[in-house]
Amino acid sequence: MLYSDYNSTIRDIFNQVEEISQHGLDELFDDDVKEGRRSYADAIIAAGLVAKEDLINLVSQYLEYELQVGEVDQVDPEAIQVISADLAHQYAIVPLYLSPGGIHLLAADPFNSGIIDDLTFALNQEIHLIVCDPVEVTRLLEKYYPKNESTLDDLLGDGGFDQFEGLDEGQEGELADAANETPIIRFVNLVIQQAIRAKASDIHFEPFEQEFRIRYRVDGALYEMSPPPKSLSLPVISRIKVIADLNIAEHRVPQDGRIKMTIEGRAVDLRVSTLPTQFGESVVLRVLDKSAVNLSLDSLGLPEDIKGGIRGAVRRPNGIFIVTGPTGSGKTTTLYSALKEVNEIDTKLLTAEDPVEYEIEGIMQVPVNHQVGLDFSRALRAFLRQDPDKIMVGEIRDIETARIAVQASLTGHVVLSTLHTNDAPGAVTRLVDMGLEPFLLSASLEFVLAQRLVRKICSTCRSEFEPKKEMLDQLGVTRKEIGDRVFYFGAGCEDCSNSGYRGRTGLFEMIKVNDAFREMVNTGAATLVLRQKAIEQGMRTLREDGLRSIFDGESTVEEVLKYT
Repeated sequence: MLYSDYNSTIRDIFNQVEEISQHGLDELFDDDVKEGRRSYADAIIAAGLVAKEDLINLVSQYLEYELQVGEVDQVDPEAIQVISADLAHQYAIVPLYLSPGGIHLLAADPFNSGIIDDLTFALNQEIHLIVCDPVEVTRLLEKYYPKNESTLDDLLGDGGFDQFEGLDEGQEGELADAANETPIIRFVNLVIQQAIRAKASDIHFEPFEQEFRIRYRVDGALYEMSPPPKSLSLPVISRIKVIADLNIAEHRVPQDGRIKMTIEGRAVDLRVSTLPTQFGESVVLRVLDKSAVNLSLDSLGLPEDIKGGIRGAVRRPNGIFIVTGPTGSGKTTTLYSALKEVNEIDTKLLTAEDPVEYEIEGIMQVPVNHQVGLDFSRALRAFLRQDPDKIMVGEIRDIETARIAVQASLTGHVVLSTLHTNDAPGAVTRLVDMGLEPFLLSASLEFVLAQRLVRKICSTCRSEFEPKKEMLDQLGVTRKEIGDRVFYFGAGCEDCSNSGYRGRTGLFEMIKVNDAFREMVNTGAATLVLRQKAIEQGMRTLREDGLRSIFDGESTVEEVLKYT
């Protein structure tokens, strides 16, 4: 897919082209684009709005890079010698020629600034990218840098890992040397590469007494990779610590870091967490999907009433907007998408995050640093002296942060934040339990959204079935209530690795705070009472939204029962 990680950037480029209908462009940003089945660039080309060559030319003008048109007849042999095969495939680049000003590279992904940063350092010369058809870059890679596709099984079968037997945590020098050995570098890169291909959100490296387990999470479920020898646990974990710039000699306390690298020409951002365990350090890599930065509310697949509620809340002049849900339920993505709605030149946006997951242009983002005393409450207090319009606080964890958030909202700011509660009404009682006075909360709270992520049925192998009475009883519905509605499940196919699921979708529960609800908050009403009042006022519960998802053929009964 052409420029699939940059759908919003391509949209911005075409919004500046006066000859093309903006209405037509909006229509092309359809479900296939939002769900990753095709790129926005491919959609524009397929619709006949522009030729592929012209689109690539527009990208060249936008980035102000040199343009290569058509097929490349020949490349400079000396330039080929400068770039190794591993580098060429890792960054999806082919050197075209050398000049006194440096080396000029054809790039499949010219948007990836990491290519220039990394290779300038690695090669010690100026790097100049050339915009070219990615298909042509692939052809040239196969011609000049032929490569046999290897798997983890192949790599483990090749041997060469015996030298790592007997390594000990105390051997700092030997661990550092092992971390930089070619077999270990290739192994770690291949694990990350396979996980990225599988669209994994997390990669787990887990040492046990007799084995070293590697698992990755796809659509919320964990899958195991081919287990490597136990002797690889120390060098592999040391390699990750080296590239994450962590202390390789420290094995007694948890460490957090970050890795920015390029895999098969694609920029990848990984958040690293280490944890000392009985048999070595457990390491988890969180894959931070760069495309999440470009997500708009329209591309999240939100129901129209939820989308309208979020837009209304974030554009208010003041008030508190809270998103609740467990870890990994998409709260941060929803907040980023809401902020993008108001990320305009006339609006000052500030965020305090732990850590900053995605870097967004136009927003001042502050990473929380507990070691120097910069926590959410201190950052929020400083924000009020920075003349902001909208403020995002990663999480309200204590009464001090909650009170400053209320103070900020009452003095004319919109404050967006998250809480860990089971449902939307629970957010109110959680804040009151923290010690926040009900009259202050009722005066400032404007909008609460609870959400969950459930796996979507694979569209390729989706099949109908007749639900049993026991299943309907668990859902709390009768055959009469479902009428002639159809239930679906995923039979399993090659596209979804026989899991029956591909991708995830959200379930939502929304409260728009009105005067009647404020009065109940003010009197200290219990969660159940608040919940009943919200339902009377039209709130659709998470279970009811789950039923909508089932009836729309998006998810399964099992997924909805699991998360609601």
